Amino acid sequence: MSSPVVFPFKSNIDLDRNSNRHLYLQLCDQMIGFIKSGKLAPSSKLPGSRKLSEDLDIHRKTVVAAYDELISQGWIESIPARGTFVSQDLPIVNPKKLQSFSNTSSTKNIAGFNFKKRKHLIRKGIETPHTTIKIDDGVPDHRLAPIEDITKIYRNIIKKTHNRELLTYGDIYGNIDLRKALVFYLNQTRGLKITIDNILITRGSQMGIYLASQLLLNDKKTIITGNTNYMTADDTFTEAGGIIKRAYVDAQGIKTDEIETICKRQSISAVYVTSHHHHPTTVTLSAERRMHLLDLAQRYKFAIIEDDYDYDFHYSNAPILPLTSNDTDGNVIYIGGFTKIIAPALRIGYFIAPKEVVDEAARLRRILDRQGDTLLEQTLARMINNGDVQRHSNKVRRIYKARRDLFCRLLQKQLGGFFDFEIPKGGMAVWVQLKKPYHWDSVIALSQKQNLVFINDWKRYDNDNSGHNGFRIGFAKFNEEEIVEVIDTLEIVFESISKSNPVF
Repeated sequence: MSSPVVFPFKSNIDLDRNSNRHLYLQLCDQMIGFIKSGKLAPSSKLPGSRKLSEDLDIHRKTVVAAYDELISQGWIESIPARGTFVSQDLPIVNPKKLQSFSNTSSTKNIAGFNFKKRKHLIRKGIETPHTTIKIDDGVPDHRLAPIEDITKIYRNIIKKTHNRELLTYGDIYGNIDLRKALVFYLNQTRGLKITIDNILITRGSQMGIYLASQLLLNDKKTIITGNTNYMTADDTFTEAGGIIKRAYVDAQGIKTDEIETICKRQSISAVYVTSHHHHPTTVTLSAERRMHLLDLAQRYKFAIIEDDYDYDFHYSNAPILPLTSNDTDGNVIYIGGFTKIIAPALRIGYFIAPKEVVDEAARLRRILDRQGDTLLEQTLARMINNGDVQRHSNKVRRIYKARRDLFCRLLQKQLGGFFDFEIPKGGMAVWVQLKKPYHWDSVIALSQKQNLVFINDWKRYDNDNSGHNGFRIGFAKFNEEEIVEVIDTLEIVFESISKSNPVF
């Protein structure tokens, strides 16, 4: 064993008496840190409990408890008649520079190993005060969520003894009662003709997009999307190893004749569409193009990933049935969820496809997330069966329609000279195109000075770098007073731009 250690415990141990963690455990933590860092080498002798307690101004029993814990964990050893030592069996570590223990607990920034970095997933975060008005690309108003219904049903479920089985591992396909409820709900509301074998429950629509892309796009297979498209979907396809080809989107949706032209030149694996309200432009895919797309999928044997993210919010007339309702050849993977109907935090979605595709997606999901929140899925099943979801959907659709009407009316009245836009038939956002020579960089910078922040980068909507000057502005999460404030603030911004006569 070594000679007595000269390590300066008194100046390097920092104990917080206001912490919820016991003093003896704080002492253990810091001594382990010294050993791991090489500051205390194997076989180093430690001070006696009485001496250390005096140096640290703590009770001797605290030191004894810490030493007992360190012995039980194998960090130190006690040798009768000789004292307490750092375990001689530990590996020797090159000592690092002494520093305050409080500094060693800070988060490390640089990894000591190599790993894959995904630059296509990097997005710039925007730090804003809580009082800042934030413009998004169309999210629901979480303040309208049916909290009382959710709480009441959830509590009722968890109180029942026979429901404790929901706390264990469940089916990788998702809660059986929710799948049964969705068969009835989706067949009734969307004209589907599915059975329970066609449904996989997911953690929101995004997981469905991810699973589909992993099944379809490995080995640099090609997927066609609109020239404007949901950027997160693009990132997901790139992450899966897919190659993205673009087809133009106009007032009738994605141009299927361009899809056909691409199919004649090369093999493709999938087409991604947000057919009901195209993201980001909000246009609806016409009936003619829907039928043409289904025909192309059958002829060229590709999958259609139909992301029906806001089917329930169509204001002008009845919602147009999804492509999958007319799919007789098994070409459509239909993805949807309840985050837009209820709240973004309710991460429950569905992945609908031919049984063999659902089976493969479930096996993939097993290694990704194993299963969802079975209690919450059971709660949603009850809400569907009770009609709570349908009633809430009808309620918020009326509210969002009124908000759309007010937003578009004020936008036209106060800012019509700066924007071109069409009133969307549904959804939670308006696609606006800023008139030239105005530029979004100036608008966004000046808006921030007025406490109005655009949380998305305008470039994310220009997937093909065409310079269309378009931006997607959400209105659904704002109440009437907030909508007035948003438009009034934007009016101040554009008055400032007009007066300064900048050169763009």
